[in-house]
Amino acid sequence: MNDEFKPRLGRPGDRGRSAAKRYGARIKRAAKRLAKPKRKTRFSGERIGRGSAAARMAQMRGTPFAKFRMRRVIVKTHIARAGKGIGRAAFRAHVKYIQRDGVERNGDGGELYNRDREKFDENDFLARSEHDPHQFRIILSPEDGEKFGDLKVYTREVMAGAEKDLGTRLDWVAVDHWNTGHPHTHVVIRGRDAHGRDLVIARDYLTRGLRARAQEIALERLGPRRDLEIASARAREVEAERFTSIDRELASLARGGVLDIAPASGAAGQFERTLRLRRLKMLESLGLAVMEGAAKWRLVSGWEERLRKKAMERDIIRSIAAAAGKEVAARDVAIYGDGAPAKLVARVAASAPDDEMRDTRFLIVEAGEGKFWRVSAGALPPGALPPKGAIVELRKREAKPLASDRTIARIAALNRGIYSSALHEADDPSASSVFIEAHKRRLEALRRAELVMREADGSWRIGEDYLRDAARHEAVRSGGAYVVVKSWIDIDAQITARAPVWLDDADEKEFGEAGLGADIVAARARRAAFLKWEGLWSEEAGGITPEVREKLAAEELESAAAREARRTGKAYRAVTASVPFEGVYERPVDLSQGRFALVARAKEFTLVPWRPELERVRGQAIVLHRTRSGIGWRIGAGRGISR
Repeated sequence: MNDEFKPRLGRPGDRGRSAAKRYGARIKRAAKRLAKPKRKTRFSGERIGRGSAAARMAQMRGTPFAKFRMRRVIVKTHIARAGKGIGRAAFRAHVKYIQRDGVERNGDGGELYNRDREKFDENDFLARSEHDPHQFRIILSPEDGEKFGDLKVYTREVMAGAEKDLGTRLDWVAVDHWNTGHPHTHVVIRGRDAHGRDLVIARDYLTRGLRARAQEIALERLGPRRDLEIASARAREVEAERFTSIDRELASLARGGVLDIAPASGAAGQFERTLRLRRLKMLESLGLAVMEGAAKWRLVSGWEERLRKKAMERDIIRSIAAAAGKEVAARDVAIYGDGAPAKLVARVAASAPDDEMRDTRFLIVEAGEGKFWRVSAGALPPGALPPKGAIVELRKREAKPLASDRTIARIAALNRGIYSSALHEADDPSASSVFIEAHKRRLEALRRAELVMREADGSWRIGEDYLRDAARHEAVRSGGAYVVVKSWIDIDAQITARAPVWLDDADEKEFGEAGLGADIVAARARRAAFLKWEGLWSEEAGGITPEVREKLAAEELESAAAREARRTGKAYRAVTASVPFEGVYERPVDLSQGRFALVARAKEFTLVPWRPELERVRGQAIVLHRTRSGIGWRIGAGRGISR
């Protein structure tokens, strides 16, 4: 059979080669069209602002001694933004907090000082800072701080050097802290320069230049580190229950988790070998290393993370023991989170800083049977932290995005991953400018956490995992727990209070027979005896009747109002449904029945049930009005919160 197929051969590499080129070009063009738009390089501003040149010079400048002989100084910096309401309240709270009791050598509160004065009135500094856009917070912690004797001289020299580097006079205050193993100084700098303009400091200077200046001054005052000092510092790390520089060396020397400590020659080499062997013995006692030969060791998987976690647990136990005034076993301490009860009523034993730069705190609470829990209080604004002895209820917080996050994600999904004020207004024409601005502030907070990116035109690029990332951020920020204060006064003060108190309704069976449980049983017995003596006890009701409870609450509120009227000379006026009350929220007032907010104006004041949200508007004008469910309030013409 004849084959009708007749191939026509051309020169090798002719039309086939050009066709392949054309097809490849088509593929590249299509891929380019489908590719996601390239993100612009994020502007960091690291070279913008005062001190950028000084920071670069510090990096290039050589040191007169070897690096290991230089004096080491830890410098931490944070820029606190004013924002609206809560920002300036946080400014005041931070200055007050760094002066708290127990930071001096003798256990007293810290004292503010500046370049010229040994004791400085915080009100003068805060008054000048009232309208500052931001506040610089710095911690100076020289490794050999105890050798300075007085940190004030050292701090003043460092700040004088910073002024020289930045080319402007700084308005600052400082407090020395001696309550830890490493003495350190908290410095607060106003966000204005000598001419009243916004003070902008280059990021390079805050992260590197200031530390270089602090180390140079420490070197000038104490001289280079001597061999004995270096050896002593290394020897102290051997028994430390934390991740140390020796551990860092062991991690770099390990091969597949196995270490073979070879013999060393010379005094220095033998000293380092001895330190490493002794450190491995210490790690073995902690269950983090196993000896497999005369000088051969195997490090347990995950030993670094376990060592860091053990250090944190030790610090927690130490702080709880100090608060409780007794030894506390590790088995009686837990972190409120996974595995914790969904609901827990406990007594506040103490609060401590989680991050002193950002004013975040954690609570240590005592539950029934002597069990202590560590609870993050990161979501509580300044002024809302319950005091020692307060009774709180803890409830688990779900990791979920805010309503604003859902709105942002929805608008971005409709606009190829982009959110902006204009797009929000087009999507919801009824949204006010204040409402849209709140969404932008939320995105700005997430940008600082590096979860979203702001484009040069002011729009925001929202990723596909935005809702998940926002939920995780909110869970970390809020600490994973709702903290509801059941009583702002301690149990002893509740016993003889002529007002309804938490003890009246407490269920003894919930707390066990030890620790807080035993205290509640004894306090309730004494409370019953007091009420019977005062003629307020009802055998039929087994306590105070609702009518008596309402009467006592009204009498306590009237008494508190009378005290405030005598103090200020202003008249008390209750909030009514017909006439709203407009005034400035000044401060909270703790009563036996609960916490109230003091709102005042020129000649009058009122007391209304307090809410944590009010702390964000302390010092601002609010409008109160009575609703069917209680008292509502709003700020100007914005959206309000009712109760």
